[in-house]
Amino acid sequence: MEAILVYCGANPGTKPIYKETAEQLGKKLAEKNIRLIYGGGSLGLMGIVADSVLANNGHVTGIIPHFLDRMEVGHKNLPEMYKVETMHERKALMEKLCDGIITLPGGYGSMDELFEILSWSQLGLHQKPIGILNVNGFYDNLLKQLDVMVEEGFLKPENRKLLLVADNLDELFSKMEAFKPNYQEKWLNREQI
Repeated sequence: MEAILVYCGANPGTKPIYKETAEQLGKKLAEKNIRLIYGGGSLGLMGIVADSVLANNGHVTGIIPHFLDRMEVGHKNLPEMYKVETMHERKALMEKLCDGIITLPGGYGSMDELFEILSWSQLGLHQKPIGILNVNGFYDNLLKQLDVMVEEGFLKPENRKLLLVADNLDELFSKMEAFKPNYQEKWLNREQI
């Protein structure tokens, strides 16, 4: 993997472990010479990851819509920043530039991005590893809900496996590096209905 897209909060969260983990991820990306692709923000975990990559002589590419940049949330010290018109353009370009995706804790925006990229994978639009770093059990309840979706017949077990989960960075990177795409047709045939 030469470039990893990171989804995470524009807030730092209430516990120091979230900031510490964002800093660790940035350092690890730089050490592995993996470019950070992210939403181009300067605030919260987004800014912390980017600053950590830069502080460790790594490479960062930000993608931000003009309206967010005008709100002065765009990172001012990035060597490479794409400015786009819409959130949709932002998400499409971020996916195009990356080889894998990691989601740290975040809010609505991070969840929107995570589920859209999972949907794209489920539909066969990309075959990139998608991981959640389950810092401090942050995603425990979300992961239980995904299991309910499988149990209730709304998510195929094979597609549930598209989301790689780990509690620490080393384990997550190992899972992502070992990931083998296994596209499964999403749609039921009429005889199964």
